[in-house]
Amino acid sequence: MPAESVAPPAVAPGDQRGRTLRRIVTVLALVAVLPALYLPGLVHDFFDLKIYMRAMDWWAAGHPLYDYVQPDRVQGELYFTYPPFSALLLRPFAALPLGLTIAIFTALTGIGVVVTTRWLVAPLIARHGLPRLFTLTVAVLLVFAVESTRETITFGQINMLLVVLILADLLFAVPRARPWAGVGVGLATALKLFPGIFLLYLLISRRWRAAVVAGVTATAATLLAAALAPRDSWRFWTHELWATDRVGRTDYTGNQSLFGLLSRLDAPAKPPQSVWLALVLVVAGFGLWRAARAARAGDELTGLTLTGLVGGLVSPITWTHHIYWFIPAVVVLVDAALHTGRGTDEQRRRWWLLALAVGTSAVIIYGVVSFQDWGIAPVPTDSPGEFVFRNEYVLLALLLLVTLPVRREARPTPARG
Repeated sequence: MPAESVAPPAVAPGDQRGRTLRRIVTVLALVAVLPALYLPGLVHDFFDLKIYMRAMDWWAAGHPLYDYVQPDRVQGELYFTYPPFSALLLRPFAALPLGLTIAIFTALTGIGVVVTTRWLVAPLIARHGLPRLFTLTVAVLLVFAVESTRETITFGQINMLLVVLILADLLFAVPRARPWAGVGVGLATALKLFPGIFLLYLLISRRWRAAVVAGVTATAATLLAAALAPRDSWRFWTHELWATDRVGRTDYTGNQSLFGLLSRLDAPAKPPQSVWLALVLVVAGFGLWRAARAARAGDELTGLTLTGLVGGLVSPITWTHHIYWFIPAVVVLVDAALHTGRGTDEQRRRWWLLALAVGTSAVIIYGVVSFQDWGIAPVPTDSPGEFVFRNEYVLLALLLLVTLPVRREARPTPARG
């Protein structure tokens, strides 16, 4: 026999009005705080996007794409460093007025934030009967408040396009075994190499067909670019790909990777490659092992989140706008906390998970570069406090690799309005 439905408890009109007022105040408070968080980022003035567009103009004039260089007071000389397939997609935007291109990139990033946040939060709303519109609104505003989002928008980066492709693939197409599963990861990898870690995730989680589709898609996009720009493609894959100095100083605080942490210990001296590689092997091995276990348990979000955190840690360069993956980590932590039982141990676990979610949110909203001027010259880390402060994302990612829970499936309950 079907389970008997239980009506939600009645809410007195006065209580309902008070609850509505509190929700409105919460939303308005978040909206009021956002401009203050974005003020430091406005000095970026879409710096990266302008580099892309100037590089496209340079390329269109017949110059080698990877010869384009632009001086920067902090990083020295900056070059165009994306794969040739990205250049093919960016080139049409150079024909538009710069202001229109900025508006398009900003709007697309905003849409990407709303869409992906809904994908992450909707299951949590359904499982725990949370108020749909209020929860989603607060979540979207908080994601806009996070430093990685602020840096993506104010630099004019393409990171949200990659996130949309990856999440659409790994949250929907891959679990449902769609014929096109893997295409999103493949396209993201062809656009920017970092998403290649998710192709490895497909392999270790034994999604063989999706992994093949991702590999074929990335290869086809790369070969298309090679056919249209053979010299630039050859140069990128044989030389520029391996020149990490083209994208900026590895010791700069904005580089929140293991290599960045090591580089800051004794800057400007370079860290020993053997030490870095040993750390990479340990961190990648452990993190991907946990990601594979999460995937086999049916927790797709935890699996891909752990993979994203691993990618950020092991990449030689991981700028703050690359580190989106703390956002789904917060969703996982909140969901797991709300799903704990009533026993004493379970309650302790609930408070630990909630504290970790709040702490993670505080760190990624305040950030590591938005409100600090780390100077121009390389400066070594000379105190324990500075070590923690300059490597917050690295240390937080390592903590989450160990503590991020793998969730059991929970049956959804109807959401309240």
